[in-house]
Amino acid sequence: MTVPPEQGLSLATDFPDATYAQWQQLVAGVLRKSGKEPDDSAPESALTTALSDGITVRPLYTRDDAPAAAPGPLPGSGPFTRAATPEGNAAHGWDVRQRHARPDAAGTREAVLADLENGATSVWLTLGQGGLPVGELAAALDGVYLDLAPVVLDAGDAFEAAARELFALHDALGTAAPPAAGSALGADPLGWAARTGEHARVAGLREAAARLAGECAGTRPGVRTYVVDALPYHEAGASPAQELGCALATGVAYLRDLTASGWTVAAACEQLEFRYAAGADQFTTVAALRAARRLWARVVEVCGGPESAGAQRQHAVTSPVMLTRRDPWVNMLRTTVATLAAGVGGAQAVTVLPFDHALGLPDAFARRIARNTSGILLEESHLGGVIDPAGGSWYVESLTDELARAAWAWFQEIERAGGAAAALRDGLVAERLEESWAARSAALAHRREPVTGVSEFPLLEEELPVREPAPAPPSGGLPRVRRDEAFEALRARSDAHLAATGSRPRVFLAALGPAAEHTARAAFVGNLLRAGGIEPVHDPVTVEPADAGEAFTRSGAKAACLCGGDERYGREAAATAAALRAAGAREVLLAGRPAADRAEEYRAAGIGTYLHAGGDAVAVLSALLDLLEVS
Repeated sequence: MTVPPEQGLSLATDFPDATYAQWQQLVAGVLRKSGKEPDDSAPESALTTALSDGITVRPLYTRDDAPAAAPGPLPGSGPFTRAATPEGNAAHGWDVRQRHARPDAAGTREAVLADLENGATSVWLTLGQGGLPVGELAAALDGVYLDLAPVVLDAGDAFEAAARELFALHDALGTAAPPAAGSALGADPLGWAARTGEHARVAGLREAAARLAGECAGTRPGVRTYVVDALPYHEAGASPAQELGCALATGVAYLRDLTASGWTVAAACEQLEFRYAAGADQFTTVAALRAARRLWARVVEVCGGPESAGAQRQHAVTSPVMLTRRDPWVNMLRTTVATLAAGVGGAQAVTVLPFDHALGLPDAFARRIARNTSGILLEESHLGGVIDPAGGSWYVESLTDELARAAWAWFQEIERAGGAAAALRDGLVAERLEESWAARSAALAHRREPVTGVSEFPLLEEELPVREPAPAPPSGGLPRVRRDEAFEALRARSDAHLAATGSRPRVFLAALGPAAEHTARAAFVGNLLRAGGIEPVHDPVTVEPADAGEAFTRSGAKAACLCGGDERYGREAAATAAALRAAGAREVLLAGRPAADRAEEYRAAGIGTYLHAGGDAVAVLSALLDLLEVS
């Protein structure tokens, strides 16, 4: 029904438009109320967030912030920022591609068939070191309709032998049932060298991959020979732009191999699939996938290929780096957000790693949850029904542009160093990734990048699910890192102490004053201590300075932490600390940052360390475990 304006339903038309300057004034007012003195010329600068790659995220974006060309041409048109094909994932959704790395054929077959019968649409098999023996491929795929279900191989340096095994299965089907489109042989000599450090064999493997591609193109249409796998770089600590730049340089190297063998640029591009990590930072993942397509389209354009050849095929995998060993159930939430981001970003195939991936081989329940994550997003949330839903967002378009520029600069640096193979062999890639991971590790240690269930809100009493050990993956090259590794090492020390003594290391919380004064700091300290596997104890909840020593003795702890307000500290901290020291406390800590003029007084009373937000939690907890004689 249309309502004429004269009937008075003008809604917002009677209100003046808000201006950017008015919004800035409101921001400044809120900041002042919170105790911060903002920059009057740009008060919103206090609300910015620094990402890696030199990118800063602002709290508000306007049309002036988006690149001039955004959102760009329609999906399926170069530079393919919006989607590689005109229909995107709207027609059939993305390919639900589940990974299998069991070392036995019978177990793999059972898991593969269960996945394909319950929502998965393709199979990703790890073969050789870290997975199933190549010779058992036929047994593992027994009963799989290879003309319906694409198979993607990941066999490291054994890619040619694995391809022969798969070819034999295809040939057994006969010409009436060609292999399903989307099948891939997974040849990635440079990715294998990044994993293993065996650079001397790279040239020979690249020649073998080019020969295999030539054989495959004429007789097995729809089967791609190469995968440009960015996971070795992501798992070594690469930033998003570094991951994109390494993938771009690797793709260019394979493009050169094929065109040197007489391939056209368009035909060579048909042999490549690109694999990227999808993280729980949904906007960065969306922007990275969009930027990756734009960058590859530019490479193909420069190489003289037709526009259609620049449509990059993408396989997104939920990040192994973000998956935790402690509180693994939270990984279900992480992978859900990452899968959503991969779908919004336009990946044609998505692999959801099971929530127990970091603990070993996943069980049937974990695999079910993983494949159903895509099922819910596709069938119930209809996420694939809209192409590039983030397109046109001033923030996403700006972030896409910044990531693309940073990745291109890194790609150019790799090219100046002689290309992907040389940059890997000579240590340039390892050096840059190490720098990136060091910066991120510092953010993790200081809890500026929180990890729920690990560095924030850990549960000391949790019982972790027990899984079969996963086969050892290839190693010797770039390291494999995890966000939880520093805190995991602390928790492992505590677990060993518990197994040896029957109890965890303890710290007594000496709560001063009424609950309103000490609750916030006591909760902060308790959360921090648990992140290191240390049990906080307080008996009673509030202590008086004269009774602190007796309460400490009852607690069975060897160290104590004062928790209260700054004014209360001025009156009671020194006396309470002295009582705790007299009762045998090896260390007395204090929650918060008290006034500087009290520092000397507190030191004299035996207060050694302040626990506050922004401190190096890993270093403090490690030193505390040393003090508590936890090896």
